[in-house]
Amino acid sequence: MDFANQIILVSAGLITFSIFAGVLSSRIGAPLLLVFLAFGMLAGEDGPGGIVFDDFAVAYLVGSFALALILFDGGLRTNREALNRAFGPSLALATIGVVLTAGLTGVAAKFLFGLGWIEAFLLGAIVGSTDAAAVFFLLHLRGLRLKTRVAATLEVESGINDPMAIFLTLGLVGFAAGAHSVANTSDAIGFLLDFLWQMAGGGLFGAAGGALVLRAINRLQLSSGLYPILTGALALLVFALAQAAGASGFLAIFLVGFTIGNNQHRATSEIARFSDGVAWLAQIVMFLMMGLLVTPSALVPIFLPALAVALVLILVARPIAVWACLAPFSFTPKETAFVSWVGLRGAVPIFLGTIPVLSGVEDAEVLFSIAYVIVLVSLILQGWTVPLVARLADVELPPRPMPDRRVELDLPAGKGKSVVA
Repeated sequence: MDFANQIILVSAGLITFSIFAGVLSSRIGAPLLLVFLAFGMLAGEDGPGGIVFDDFAVAYLVGSFALALILFDGGLRTNREALNRAFGPSLALATIGVVLTAGLTGVAAKFLFGLGWIEAFLLGAIVGSTDAAAVFFLLHLRGLRLKTRVAATLEVESGINDPMAIFLTLGLVGFAAGAHSVANTSDAIGFLLDFLWQMAGGGLFGAAGGALVLRAINRLQLSSGLYPILTGALALLVFALAQAAGASGFLAIFLVGFTIGNNQHRATSEIARFSDGVAWLAQIVMFLMMGLLVTPSALVPIFLPALAVALVLILVARPIAVWACLAPFSFTPKETAFVSWVGLRGAVPIFLGTIPVLSGVEDAEVLFSIAYVIVLVSLILQGWTVPLVARLADVELPPRPMPDRRVELDLPAGKGKSVVA
């Protein structure tokens, strides 16, 4: 009983203090996600908190659950017009762009750390995708208003590129752990077929699941407070079924959110508010847990070469990949430069870094530590400067006028009162 109470106390305290720290940090423009991550490190075994947490299996489970909820909320907030406008460039960035970024980063890791080629490319895959949570929260929390096509490209790319990074990571883990052989033609063909099923299957589960969830919302007569719970539960069910079928559950749950957010139903405001709160909670828990998982003292020996890899990723690999992907789509040089700069890395690379550890890959904990340093550098260097770079790249638009505030009136029941406009 005492242990359970301690868990509740520590969990509630960490979340509460993280929120307060985030409020204070906003005054100096610090990226909120960086605050959560740093707070987790301070609460860990090398910090004042002294909490020892090294269970990678629990981190993977919680990370999967949290990322699914965050992607659902991201899909909910991605409108169809934005997807249509940015589908081509976003798809190119989410597929070819991730592969190019992972490959170039892997080459840098190979020579800076002396890793084997498979391990080096595995690291590239782990940090190859932009983080949906980081991009969604940074753009919306700061109230940053960008040119429509640029904003749509960034949001859609970050929402749909995680499946590619997850697929590459899982595939390369199989080769690194010796389950597959690069020289085996059947393994290479199986790798390609698995990729095709991940993407196609995730799309099918997402489209079908989204339609069924939407139908359930509109057909069932429930208390208004139950609609968000039903929607979240069904979305997670679609995610789990897709994962069980070997497809991309992350792509599927994003599409479920997209379907719910772009069709009329009877619980629009309830689901939007509930999903926003749950996504915030998932984000805080995910970053706190990843902060607890790392041991800062273990980062010291690899910090300088990891910093070099991070700079190659930010200043070389990501820009080359973005320029190659956006060249056919008539983006201006400034717009392309801005898209390349907002290649934020967040909790997803740290989450993916747990997979090699759980799979017994050699030097897996080194890969995890390198990924952690890259995330820190990205949040500090890119996250802190996005508003400034947006102004320099001339992609920032003036803020919209503040809408009239809506006031909800809660009249005492049974008094026979009414409001007439």
